[in-house]
Amino acid sequence: MPAPERELPLKSIKVLELGQLIAGPFATKLLGEFGADVIKIEPPGTGDPLRKWRILEEGTSLWWHVQTRNKRSVALDLRSEEGQALVRQLAREADVVVENFRPGTLEGWGLDWEALSALNPALIMVHISGYGQTGPYRDKPGFGVIGEAMGGLRYLTGQPGEPSVRVGVSIGDSLSALYAVIGTLLALQERQKSGLGQEIDVALYESVFAMMESLLPEFDATGQVREPGGSALPGITPSNAYRCEGGDFVLIAGNGDSIFKRLMGVIGREDLAGDPALAHNDGRSLHADMIDAAIEAWTQTRTREVILKALDEARVPAGYPYTAKDIAADPHYLAREMIQTFTRESGEPLKVPGVLPKLSATPGRLGNGGPKLGQHTEEVLDELEIDHATRAKLRQAGII
Repeated sequence: MPAPERELPLKSIKVLELGQLIAGPFATKLLGEFGADVIKIEPPGTGDPLRKWRILEEGTSLWWHVQTRNKRSVALDLRSEEGQALVRQLAREADVVVENFRPGTLEGWGLDWEALSALNPALIMVHISGYGQTGPYRDKPGFGVIGEAMGGLRYLTGQPGEPSVRVGVSIGDSLSALYAVIGTLLALQERQKSGLGQEIDVALYESVFAMMESLLPEFDATGQVREPGGSALPGITPSNAYRCEGGDFVLIAGNGDSIFKRLMGVIGREDLAGDPALAHNDGRSLHADMIDAAIEAWTQTRTREVILKALDEARVPAGYPYTAKDIAADPHYLAREMIQTFTRESGEPLKVPGVLPKLSATPGRLGNGGPKLGQHTEEVLDELEIDHATRAKLRQAGII
């Protein structure tokens, strides 16, 4: 008999999202994909600015349909006393509040941790900001790109001696969102024992800094400042991009000891495969330029397809930089259901990324696209038992 269907792991969790754009909303998107009831508060009339970011169709950002799926939109003016009172009512029943305003903003609205936890001691409150809730930079505005710079990532990107370049996505915000989700799950686990909530403080620059591997200990122990390496990974050899016939590039990661020997065999450099000085990574890294030149002497006389076939057969990790077009057509993406399709209100299909991580018994849900501004305001006010006369006054005042 088939196993009984199990509820999504966060089905009983209610999340209140106070924030906009990327980091906070991305965190709540992940929680919503696994069953959490996410109530997104947006300013009446304008909504989250992300609604107008990047490429728009039917007046709404295509990104919106990924970032806000599985959420309920409530139009509510947080700057008004009436709006703040409604948020306090929502917080009484919430398990988690996620906010990414500049530190101090919620205090000014009477929606800070002290105020909300007094109403609901079991509440978990997640703060995501540029520099964190404490420290001398606390009050400075901070976006993802600034966090990427301060966290050390921006300095390492680009070619040596040239201006640094940014990663082509908002990676600082996304990393912060992942840490916010990890913190939320840890706090929910602890709450099962204590019955009490707690604050979670996530800073964008710290989320990036945590990814910087041995950057700090190398400097502390040796005084060396890690420099940008272009397409290579300095100190790990060979791992680089190599030009192919026709102008394409392949990425080859031959930095494992046995993998290096197989790679040298493929390119006809058995002399390098058998050289004791190159048997391990520390030795190879002393001769990185020579090894890269030997590999590219082979790749530049062959097409990308021929190179990848030969390296696959030799079990050498290799690939090439995928475009969106490559991703959409790749059979592995399709087989693992990482490309999903939902139907927009217009009836047109739209491909969107699938859900991660993949759980065997309770996989996450794709859901529908992002909600219209205020689509669920009345529904949520029903749940709060707000009478219609009060609603009419709030509507007339532009608060909802």
